Amino acid sequence: MRKADLCLSSEGAEVILATSSDEKHPPENIIDGNAETFWTTTGMFPQEFIICFHKHVKIEKIIIQSYLDLVHTEGQLQNEEIMAHDGHATYLRVIILSAFDHFASVHSISAEGTVVLNFS
Repeated sequence: MRKADLCLSSEGAEVILATSSDEKHPPENIIDGNAETFWTTTGMFPQEFIICFHKHVKIEKIIIQSYLDLVHTEGQLQNEEIMAHDGHATYLRVIILSAFDHFASVHSISAEGTVVLNFS
């Protein structure tokens, strides 16, 4: 089985819900594979987004690159790494409860893992 970044749109992932959307920084930017583009919240918390894999996957590790930090870090993306134990999924839901400022941005999310079952 080939390990892949399951959250890429090129792998079939799709953002199916986001609680805010700015036309210059839409939620699809999270999964486009380009850390220079991003999704930004439009104020207030909590905020969330849901990614659909369109297949059943086993996730081993999730990495989120964002500006959410509760401690201000000027000009540096925050990298949050989460190990997933028995991380079988079809959807991935991320909830942002708070951030340093009224706004937050998510530049990318990656889920390292393998496809368990295709639905096609």
